[in-house]
Amino acid sequence: MIAFHFPPQRGSSGIQRTLRFARYLPDFGWEPHVLSVHPRAYEATDYTEPLSSSIAVHRAFALDAARHLAIGNRFPAFLARPDRWASWWLGAVPAGLRLIRQWRPDAIWSTYPIATAHAIGHTLAQVSRVPWVADFRDPMAQDGYPADAATWRSFKRIETRAIAAARCSVFTTPGAAKQYQMRYPAHADRISVIENGYDDEMFAGLDAAPAHSPRTKRILLHSGIVYPSERDPTALFAALQLLRASGRIAPQSFSLRFRAPVHGAMIGELATRFGVSELVEVAPALPYREALCEMMQADGLVILQAANCNEQIPAKLYEYLRARRPILGLADPAGDTAHALVRAGVDYIAALEDRDAITHTLSRFLVDIDENRASLPDPAHVARASRRERTAELAATLLRAIG
Repeated sequence: MIAFHFPPQRGSSGIQRTLRFARYLPDFGWEPHVLSVHPRAYEATDYTEPLSSSIAVHRAFALDAARHLAIGNRFPAFLARPDRWASWWLGAVPAGLRLIRQWRPDAIWSTYPIATAHAIGHTLAQVSRVPWVADFRDPMAQDGYPADAATWRSFKRIETRAIAAARCSVFTTPGAAKQYQMRYPAHADRISVIENGYDDEMFAGLDAAPAHSPRTKRILLHSGIVYPSERDPTALFAALQLLRASGRIAPQSFSLRFRAPVHGAMIGELATRFGVSELVEVAPALPYREALCEMMQADGLVILQAANCNEQIPAKLYEYLRARRPILGLADPAGDTAHALVRAGVDYIAALEDRDAITHTLSRFLVDIDENRASLPDPAHVARASRRERTAELAATLLRAIG
């Protein structure tokens, strides 16, 4: 399992996909070995949650071009193509070949969004002839992304090779899978979907909020990164401005909390511009289980997804579902995020770019919370979204890959 995002890295929810697959694969007859990077490659680390001893983790040489190869914060652009950790290929290929000789694996699995992982997977599969599953998660080469033309060509080259060489290519949303089936029709039958999910074990022992919280201030929570483009909250702040002006929300009774948004300065600037600073809170990161507990105790959870990401679903959504709290989905009704919410029984949905729709939906959402009638995610649907159920889908995919 070739994965950049893996403990002890801190700050990416992408860790959970690989970590939980590795945790549950033995239940389905597979012995996972994880090939990741040396921890020096991570910008931030967290050793507070030890790994299970049942997961074999192998670390390969890797440097971050922006931190280790820069002089005066500048470095040659080619050192960061396809990404800042391109040097990982140099360490991971020989390390991977040693693992293949030692363990004779039945399959190789690599996971994006670090494109170098697929470059490593392709090389190892070509040299060893071991069947390869490429876990794309989201689209790689897109219109306007990456913005740098040379990096885009690098992404496109890796993507094309992976689709052609991998026995199976996996995406996390139906929209992304359909897009790639249309882009590569000759390989459409090898493209499938395994959505993200939540780990039920991580929720064990956490306290949920009472059916109707006695506190007078309603707390809506957005947990995780707020990207300036893909999760641009400008229209949401404009809606808050309207609701405050009309008297429907006030600082003493309402707070929108952004937990570990990364771009906190942007949120603060927007709050000031729209005159809603007293309604908005920017909070630092929490340990993972504490963050889950906060979700379970919030009055409502907010998901943000712009129309330019209609083929993607934030991984955080599945933890929101398991938290079993009312969810406000600010996403294009035509996109995969909104469709996932509808399938789960969530009906508070408005496009992230539509101020008036957000104003109406948020107002209705808050009234339903206050009157204890806000709808919750469907329990049967939530049960099917667990990481263990997703791992069963991966095990079936691996079996298809090896024939």
